[in-house]
Amino acid sequence: MLNDNTAVVTGGSRGIGRAIAVKLAGLGADIAIIATRDSDRAQDTIKTIEDMGRKARLYVCDISDIEAVNNAVSQIITDFGGIDILINNAGITKDKLLMQMNEEDISDVIDVNLKGSMYVTKACLRNFVRKRHGRIVNISSVVGLMGNAGQVNYSASKAGIIGFTKSVAREYASKGITCNAIAPGFICTDMTDKMPKEAIDAMLDNIPCKRYGKPEEVAHLAAFLVSDEASYITGEVIKIDGGMYI
Repeated sequence: MLNDNTAVVTGGSRGIGRAIAVKLAGLGADIAIIATRDSDRAQDTIKTIEDMGRKARLYVCDISDIEAVNNAVSQIITDFGGIDILINNAGITKDKLLMQMNEEDISDVIDVNLKGSMYVTKACLRNFVRKRHGRIVNISSVVGLMGNAGQVNYSASKAGIIGFTKSVAREYASKGITCNAIAPGFICTDMTDKMPKEAIDAMLDNIPCKRYGKPEEVAHLAAFLVSDEASYITGEVIKIDGGMYI
């Protein structure tokens, strides 16, 4: 379905990003992974994709640094011959009550989650416009819609991604570019593993499906949104949360 496509996946070495990268590779795409550092997990993801017969490369980049982003995207275009799909997945958390947050707690999360997504998208847009085709999927969060105590910075960054998604969709729909957002609920990843058990149990009580989501379930949705079958869908925010926020 995605033969001869190149997909860029930020934060693609683990969790939801890895699941999406592997899913897209399984559908025929070559994968460029952007991560903050080289690691065993990143190399394992690259090897997994290569073992599937697809091209995969890792680009170490701090996406909160616009110059580093521009350099990385330029190198990806050189190495792969172009970009067809962008998955803005990279994100961090620094959870505290607002009164306890310092400037760094706020700025770091906004810089990576929101500004980083904007920087990578901006760097890819000229390529998309030239080809008159592009698929952008931004990973937001259900807390960007409903809010969450102790996550003011994270919730604000994910809410910002929703506004960013809708604006990009309006600006570039006529150029053959779609831009949608996925808002996952509680998905089992390394990030959620760091949460206190009490918080996890309390969250489960609020999920009608009475289970946590899997990264692969988010990957299935992302794969649909970047496919030709979804070419008339843009500016949407699709929750995948087991009914957590209805």
